[in-house]
Amino acid sequence: QVQLVESGGGLVQAGDSLRLACAASGLTFGKTAMGWFRQASGPEREFVAAISKDSDTIYYADSVKGRFTVSRDDANNTVFLQMNSLKPEDTAVYSCAAFKSSDYDRSRSYNYWGRGTQVTVSS
Repeated sequence: QVQLVESGGGLVQAGDSLRLACAASGLTFGKTAMGWFRQASGPEREFVAAISKDSDTIYYADSVKGRFTVSRDDANNTVFLQMNSLKPEDTAVYSCAAFKSSDYDRSRSYNYWGRGTQVTVSS
């Protein structure tokens, strides 16, 4: 019954901002680290950001450092991704995932995934 549902994607121009949300259910959310990945094309998923269960550890891909911010609201079982200064190369389907073990930046470390939300950034 674990379910992760992303929202907040859309079509924006370069330089604009979007705030993605991932609502979780069926998890002990407050004890689960969460991550964001994106898939622009093909089968590869690219790590974007991750946040530990108590927000004391946060990781970002080099490509988004200084522009994206990950946060969580345990009272509402939601993880957010604030995306500023968006670039066309940020265009992708963004998915959230629940961490299980090992490395935060590897897809294999997550055992539950949302279906994703489309982010399109025009030039």
